[in-house]
Amino acid sequence: MKNHELTFVNHLGELRKRLIITLLAFIVFLFGSFMFVQEIYEWLIRDLNRDLAVLGPSEILWVYFMISGVSAFALTIPIAAHQTWLFVKPGLTKKERKITLAYIPGLFTLFITGLSFGYFVVYPIVLNFLLSLSKGTFETMFTAEKYFKFMINLTLPFGLLFEIPLIAMFLTSIGVINPIFLAKARKMSYFLLTLLAIFITPPDILSDILVIVPLFVLYEFSVTLSKIVYRKKIKKQQTDNNIIPLKKTS
Repeated sequence: MKNHELTFVNHLGELRKRLIITLLAFIVFLFGSFMFVQEIYEWLIRDLNRDLAVLGPSEILWVYFMISGVSAFALTIPIAAHQTWLFVKPGLTKKERKITLAYIPGLFTLFITGLSFGYFVVYPIVLNFLLSLSKGTFETMFTAEKYFKFMINLTLPFGLLFEIPLIAMFLTSIGVINPIFLAKARKMSYFLLTLLAIFITPPDILSDILVIVPLFVLYEFSVTLSKIVYRKKIKKQQTDNNIIPLKKTS
């Protein structure tokens, strides 16, 4: 009983250590991003043909920290993934360590790809559509806080959604899901992804399609990757158990 308690305490201590390192990395990236926040701000509003208003001095600081926070979050992803890997490393075999370590660059790459898709594709379409509704009717004025909240809420989810294929691969490799499950859940997944796309885009069929199609492609890509990982896993189990697969007879 004491050994179990000591092991549990050791795990908690290790988890605490990994969380602290991740938090410190985020803080370092946050202040690093804040040093260049003016350049980032100017780049983000480069195509906006209007000035952004602020309702008070504190709002300027809030906007800068909001921009720096998203940048720091993106930069912290590889660190957080590596610390997670170090935490689970003792329970993995040598081969599993190499495989899981290879996921870390992919997490960061897919997150940046998702952010880019949201910012360069979805965001301009949604913004232009909403602005077109106000022509001849309203005089539009943006506050910096609301403008960047709108931008972040529209782009950040895509950074997370683009992680789906890699998460599917990882969960398949550890046996949580398999391609059969993903195939059976296709209809429900399509329905949920459609609802998500409609929720984050304006009531415009073109905008919905531009978001729904990539989400469906991501899901099918996840199923394909899951099949590849699952086949390799089954083949390895057969090899380890000295099982020779039967050849199909014509």
